[in-house]
Amino acid sequence: MGGGVRVPRIKTKNLTSIIFCEAVAVYGLILSILMLQRLKKFTPHLVNINPLYRRKNWSSSYFMFAGGLCGGFVNLFCGIAMGIIGSGAALADAANKSLFVRILIVEIFCSALGLYGLIVSVLIISNGELGDVT
Repeated sequence: MGGGVRVPRIKTKNLTSIIFCEAVAVYGLILSILMLQRLKKFTPHLVNINPLYRRKNWSSSYFMFAGGLCGGFVNLFCGIAMGIIGSGAALADAANKSLFVRILIVEIFCSALGLYGLIVSVLIISNGELGDVT
């Protein structure tokens, strides 16, 4: 028998870990919007004429890729950790009421890791700007 059936009061407390996971998903949306802001007008024939444009766009592409990869993996692992901690929080709260606040603090720290990943990703993508910029 599950914890929610055995102790019905934990059903609403289980929503906290789901809300924290949704916040991590919002970090990914924020990162994608910031990446879209770094895109400028691009004319292909200028790349063939001026090699500076080509070098700038290549390096900016790598910055965008690295920022997206960093943010994606940090948010993925943060979400996995939040799920593991959230299931443990539900079962611990079913066993003992006083453990919920303590495990909630652990969940908050785990969510902060996703925020740190967002900050690092923003710093990485701020180095690049795609398009007709010198």
